[in-house]
Amino acid sequence: MTTDSGTDADTAADSVTEADPGNGSGTAADPGEGAGAAAAPGNGDCEGPGERARQIVGLLAEERRLRALAAVALGAETPERVAEAAGLSAKDTALALLRLREQGAVTDGPAGALAVSYGLFRELARRERPAPRAGNGPDAVLGTFVRNGRLVRLPAQWARKELVLRHIAEQTFEPGVAYPERVVNERLRAWCEDSDATDHVTLRRYLVDLHHLHRSEGIYRRPEAG
Repeated sequence: MTTDSGTDADTAADSVTEADPGNGSGTAADPGEGAGAAAAPGNGDCEGPGERARQIVGLLAEERRLRALAAVALGAETPERVAEAAGLSAKDTALALLRLREQGAVTDGPAGALAVSYGLFRELARRERPAPRAGNGPDAVLGTFVRNGRLVRLPAQWARKELVLRHIAEQTFEPGVAYPERVVNERLRAWCEDSDATDHVTLRRYLVDLHHLHRSEGIYRRPEAG
């Protein structure tokens, strides 16, 4: 059995009426957005996961909010920096950040710095996953241990583990194509994003040991069928 000894170089739009912070007339509609009732902050706990996910998608369907969120994700920690990075006016930035905060997509981090609520998005992704399929066949096994293109965990039972690893190899690598180790690591790392117990190095080693990948001088190939 070949052992992988290669070095690892890494290891619905919720249309709302928004108050202009500088407008004393009450509820001035944000230009380009329809009228409606603004959702109360933190109301996601009393709604189903599907509805909460739709709210967040709707929130980000408005371009200015999406641009503001992207600016925060890229490191803008103040409204001024968000406005500069997103190419928005001060007013549009204030309105966008107001709605992002209300829905929990953006929070105030240490020292008041703006931060993306990555935990919210991870939680919504987990809630939206389909339930595992009943039974003991291959589809049921894959439905339990692989969800939405991500590995939940490797099965303890060896036959099931082999099934999951073969599925990962077939879905990730084309037969006969040469892949540098860097590319192999990147592709396998994506499978492990939701798994706390398995990393890409472990996956790579299993795939080589089970001959789903052949390694030679830092180049990996999936064997061709037959």
